[in-house]
Order: sequence, then structure tokens, then C-alpha cells
Amino acid sequence: MNLGEAFQSSLSNLATHRLRSALTMLGVVFGVGAVIAMLSIGAGAETQAQAMIEKLGSRNVLIRSLEITDDKLQEVRQKSLGVSLRDVDAIPEAVPGITAVAPVVKVEAASILAGTNTAEALVYGVTPLHRSLRKMELQSGRFIDPLDLRGHSQVCVIGEAIRRELFGFRTGIGELLKVDDVWLRVVGLLALDSAGEETFEGVALGSSSDIIYLPLTTALRKFDHNPMASPLSEIIVQVEPSVSGRTTARAIDGLLSRLHAGEKDYELVVPEALLAQSRKTQRLFNIVMGCIAGISLLVGGIGIMNIMLASVLERTREIGIRRAVGARRRDVLVQFIVESFTISALGGLVGILMGVVIAKVVAASAGWPTVVTPASVIVATGVAVSVGLASGIYPARRAADLDPIEALRYE
Repeated sequence: MNLGEAFQSSLSNLATHRLRSALTMLGVVFGVGAVIAMLSIGAGAETQAQAMIEKLGSRNVLIRSLEITDDKLQEVRQKSLGVSLRDVDAIPEAVPGITAVAPVVKVEAASILAGTNTAEALVYGVTPLHRSLRKMELQSGRFIDPLDLRGHSQVCVIGEAIRRELFGFRTGIGELLKVDDVWLRVVGLLALDSAGEETFEGVALGSSSDIIYLPLTTALRKFDHNPMASPLSEIIVQVEPSVSGRTTARAIDGLLSRLHAGEKDYELVVPEALLAQSRKTQRLFNIVMGCIAGISLLVGGIGIMNIMLASVLERTREIGIRRAVGARRRDVLVQFIVESFTISALGGLVGILMGVVIAKVVAASAGWPTVVTPASVIVATGVAVSVGLASGIYPARRAADLDPIEALRYE
């Protein structure tokens, strides 16, 4: 018996016992489906994590001002100014491997309006470097430029949600809006974010759609600030490609500790470290889900072995007749291994379809991105086929070892 005949025989036998064959395949179907769905969710999470890191800047180190309770604020300010322009000047001078430093100040705006329309937004004063360091795209207009900084220009760049709330269907470019008592002319409109999450690994990201950016100098000079608060809300530090962000962060931390007289009124956020933590968490998730899927495949393999043993018992007389008319032990062995392989292969194909459907349902219902990769399909199919072959070897050997005379006598 060649392989073609063995496949035809196995398909004919499976068709004869449709319900039994379908139930036998279920373990493989669920196992393969779980593997593909798990790997797809994991790949989607990694893609999303990469997008979040790009939003923060993979080569950046963020220095953020910490909120301090009122009862401790005065004591802290006696030693430290908080995150300030002094830090901005000191970091590139004292820490090697720095390519750019961009300060950010948050404006506590009470009201934002244009005509009769009002909106709620986060208002930040930034420098022209902010756009490149945070990899922001413009939908139209321009970003803050050096001339705006020098002239304390009353201009701003707004997000899509702010444009919609204040200007409706108009682009907003060239129009005026009022932040508290300061009129600003809109010179740019930010493109929509591709990554919509507000936080990543516990770090606030924010969405550019509800943000207003204006020149740093304008924010510092023309808006009221709490004198006890930190002068800056954030400093973005970009490091050279060849320099580790975590190493640079340790050097910056040592410098700021001296400048702030040991007061920990700031925190360091290293996107590179966040990505490493995210991948570590994802690996753990993959291992746990892989074990669950593996158990399902193991159960499927046991089911295949059980059915193949029952099939050997049912077809004992058939095996005896085949051996009596000249079939070799090898022919019987191949027949039963191919039948086991066919069950697992068909179950694997259905499982692939099931896994893709689960991934799409998760993406649609939970808003969680999923990516079905060729690697996940290959791994799941390979495991399913291996389980089928391994489960069929023992029943096939048992069938091949039957004594032809005894098999012919079997009733």
C-alpha cells in the first residue's frame, strides 16, 4: 500500500464514522485555535506596545515633575526649585550622549473658547523640538517655530478634538481662540493619533486630539502659575542611538539629585525600559497561554490514541485478512499512522480557521489589536501534526504486531 492508497483508506474510514471522527478532532481543533489566537493577541500587544513607545520616543528619557502634597510642598521648595530651566541647561553639559533637550510646561487653563463654543483641553508650552522628539504629525499648518519662542508669539497648534469642538467643520487655521484671558491664533492642526491608549505600563501618555500647544515662552510669561509649583512639568531628553537610555537615565538621576538637594520631586521615565518590561510581561502571557493550549492539544492527542486503539480492535479481522493476502507489517503500520495523521491534520485546518475567527472577534469586541502571523499558523499546525503522529504510533504498532491467524479467528 502506497501513501495515496493509505490516505484514501483513512478518509473512507473517517467518513464512515463521521460523528466519532468529529468528536476526536475537537481537542486538536481547540488546541490549534487557542495557539493561533494566543499568538495573534500577543503579536498585536507587541505591535501596540511598539506604537506606544514610538509615541513616547524610543530614544528619549522623560523627566516629569511629581505632585507633592501641600503640607510637604513648602519644605521641599526650600531645598529644590523643582523641575526647571536650570535642569534643562545642566543636563546636556554634564551628561554625555545627549542630542536634544526640550522643556515642557503645563498651563492650568480655566476656560477655552472660540466665539460661543467652549472646550476642555490640556494646554502645554513647548519648543519647536517637541514635535520631532515625540514624533508628531501635522494634518495642516505648521508647528511652533524658533521665531515664536523669541517673540513670545500668541499662536497655538491644536488637536483634532479641539478643532471639532471649537470650529466645527472649519479647519481652524488662522482663527482665534481664547485660553483664559490670552488670545491665540491657530497656526497648525495635529494629525490623529494612531495609538489611542491613554496609558502604557502605568505611564500617562495622553492623546494629541485634545491638546493645545503654544510657545514655551508664551506659556511662562503670559499665564499665571502657582509660585510653589514646579516651573516645568516635563523635560524630554533625547540620547544618541549608540547610548543606552537606562544608562543615561542613571546619570541624569545622579545629576538631578545633586541639583535638587536630594529631594525626589521628579520621576524618570525610560521608554526603552518600559518596552523591555512590556515584552517580559508578554512572554509570561505567552507561556501561560501556551501551556493552556498545550494541555488542550495533549487531550486531543489522547483522544486520537484512544480512538485509534478502538479502531484497531474493531478492524482486527480486516487486518488479519489483509495480512493473509500479502500485506506486510509495514503496510498496516503506515495505514494506521496515516489515519491518525489525517485526523490531526483536518483538526488542525479547522483549528486554524477557529483561531483566526477568535482573533478577529477579540479585535472587534475588545478593541485589542491582533495580528495573525504566518509563524503562529506554522507553529500551531506543526504541533497538531506532531501530536497526531505521536498518538498514532502505538496503535499502529499494535495493529502491525497482530498475528494473522489469531486476527482471522477474531469475532
